[in-house]
Amino acid sequence: MSSRNWIAVASAEHARLGRDHADVGFMQVGHGKLGPLKRIAAGDRVAYYSPTTVFGGTDKLQSFVSIGVIQQSAPYEVDMGRGFVPWRLDVRYAAARETSILPLLDQLDFVEDPKRWGYKLRFGLFEVSEHDIRLIADAMRASARALELCP
Repeated sequence: MSSRNWIAVASAEHARLGRDHADVGFMQVGHGKLGPLKRIAAGDRVAYYSPTTVFGGTDKLQSFVSIGVIQQSAPYEVDMGRGFVPWRLDVRYAAARETSILPLLDQLDFVEDPKRWGYKLRFGLFEVSEHDIRLIADAMRASARALELCP
């Protein structure tokens, strides 16, 4: 079975926490919900899109902040304290630069209507084409080899 490609949505602050975590990065979506993570498998790729810098913020960051490869397909729980126990998957993030989505809007397959380009992002996690993940990776200057995108 071939790898699938995903866009996850979170504030840049939260996406960076996952990207910069200790030895291996992680991802969580939907405020730590398990359901969406069950759709993802080891070897899949994920790019994090951040509409804002901080959760609940009003700025318009509108950027991809991280991109990587899922390392295992069994979600696990982590106790973050104060009763918050989110589900996660480990991710090996590629070195990449954060980049605005705006210059890519006319080229992304998932953007069906440029006037309503943010519609799909409201889902929090959705599958995208290999074309889209390659376009995002190129814009972020991420290594195709690190993302296992080499032919």
